[in-house]
Amino acid sequence: MVVLNRIYTRTGDDGTTALGSGERRPKYDLRVSAYGTVDETNAAIGVARLHLADLPELDAMLARIQNDLFDLGADLSTRDTGERLAYEPLRIVDAQVDKLERDIDRVNAGLKPLRSFVLPAGMPAAAHLHVARTVCRRAERLAVELSQQECESVGAPAIRYLNRLSDLLFVMSRYVNDKGDGDVLWVPAAGRGE
Repeated sequence: MVVLNRIYTRTGDDGTTALGSGERRPKYDLRVSAYGTVDETNAAIGVARLHLADLPELDAMLARIQNDLFDLGADLSTRDTGERLAYEPLRIVDAQVDKLERDIDRVNAGLKPLRSFVLPAGMPAAAHLHVARTVCRRAERLAVELSQQECESVGAPAIRYLNRLSDLLFVMSRYVNDKGDGDVLWVPAAGRGE
């Protein structure tokens, strides 16, 4: 159970923050950047949800995902050192990734195949979902980079979760753009004329 009765602690005034284990790291640390970018993804999804009142099924998916992203932040904030902790760290599991795959298949089922790349535009909800998608891709890149560092670890389900989430955000953006009919397509070299 989380209890936040005091918002400022002054413990970060020296430029460090605590991981889930209590270990202090600089605020620019790669692990902190990874879970901070997951938090940024969550915030971007929150903004996109403001535009989905007429699509309750997508809104419900994103509400569940926002909760999952807190799980993912907890996962990334607790390094697996092999040492026993006083608690069982929260980790992303394959079932969460599988759920995203089912969501992708369900949302994508009614969309026409793409014949071009899609520009991040269209309806406000679609544009915000594209912002969330690109932030999610950055979180994925940071998590992968972190996983390659000596003495660091990131669970494979966490990386797969980020990869699938960005795919889901993409197909959701197409869905809200009139099921793809309102997509703004890339026209190669269109800006070279006059």
